[in-house]
Amino acid sequence: MDKSPDAFRTISEVAEDLDLPQHVLRFWETRFTQIKPMKRGGGRRYYRPQDVELIKGIRHMLYDQGYTIKGVQKLLRENGNQFLVAIGSGDLAAVEAIAQRKQAEAAAPPLTPAAQPRSHDDEMLVGEPKVKPSRRFFGLGKADDEGPVQPGSGKLSRDNRALLQEALFDLLECKRLLDQVR
Repeated sequence: MDKSPDAFRTISEVAEDLDLPQHVLRFWETRFTQIKPMKRGGGRRYYRPQDVELIKGIRHMLYDQGYTIKGVQKLLRENGNQFLVAIGSGDLAAVEAIAQRKQAEAAAPPLTPAAQPRSHDDEMLVGEPKVKPSRRFFGLGKADDEGPVQPGSGKLSRDNRALLQEALFDLLECKRLLDQVR
C-alpha cells in the first residue's frame, strides 16, 4: 500500500526513493541546516514532504549539475529553499520566477541614501545611490555590463546571456524528461 503524498517518510524510504545511501542523508543534515527531519524516540527520523522535495533539489545540484556542497549552500542562502525545491521537481517556471524576483530585489534602489555606508567613492556620485550588481541564475552574467559589448572582450551582452540562460533551462527540461524515460 502506497503512502499519501502528505505522509512522513522514514530515512530508508527517502534513501530508496532518491537512490541515496542513508548515511549520505544523515551527512547532508549536518551540512544543510534546512533539512530538519522529525526525530522520534530512539532517534528514528521522519522526513516531511517538503524535506524530501528539498533533498531532491540538493541531490540534483550535487549529482547531476556537479555543484559542490559549498556551492549548493550558497544557492540556498541566496535564493532560498523554494529555489532548490523547484529545481528538484523540474518546475522551470518557478525557478525562473524566483530568479527574476531575486534579481529585481538586488537591482531595486535602497529606500534612503542615508542608510548606505559612506565611502570615498560616494562623494563622486553626487547623490546617485550605488546599486549592487544583481545575481543571475547559476551565476550567469552581471547587471553592470548591460550595454554594448566590444568584440573580443570576452564578455557577453545582456541579450546573449538571456539566450544562454534560456538554452540552459531547455537543456534542464530535456534532461528531466530523459531521466523520466530511463
